[in-house]
Amino acid sequence: MERLEGKHIYLRALEPEDLEFLYQLENDSAIWEISGTVTPYSKHVLRQYLENAHRDIYEVKQLRLAICLNNDRVVGLIDLFDFDPKNRRAGLGIVVLEAAQRNKGIGAESIGLLADYAFSTLDLRQLFANVGSDNKTSIHLFKKMGFDEVGVKKDWIFSKGKFKNEILFQKIHI
Repeated sequence: MERLEGKHIYLRALEPEDLEFLYQLENDSAIWEISGTVTPYSKHVLRQYLENAHRDIYEVKQLRLAICLNNDRVVGLIDLFDFDPKNRRAGLGIVVLEAAQRNKGIGAESIGLLADYAFSTLDLRQLFANVGSDNKTSIHLFKKMGFDEVGVKKDWIFSKGKFKNEILFQKIHI
């Protein structure tokens, strides 16, 4: 896969030049809750990650792509994770780093491109997403993209001294 082309954005594999963006994103404590991060990442560790980012989804069970504007600026990441070819499913996660780039259709277009790829090329039957119950923007986005709310994981996330629920969304391709 060279890249997945959309109207306003494209998705591409991670490159060594993405180190600074990845360093900024992975060390932004405001998004640690959604990524499950609890400590900062060094540039050394992230450089090693980028050196191995080319590995096959069937081997590492994950595919992480950069979300790029048509001017080639990286604005976020989108992932397939917990890739399970036997049961034909994977999780989907997305983050757009800068608040100024959110609510502009980037997330919807990215999810649409990756879902099409997952269903047509990887032959998956379903995608799922885990969204914090207080993340109204992501809840709206996944519903808009045809994901159904199928369950609530009670007290799933411990953040800032309290437990929060997490909503499980699912999209089944028939």
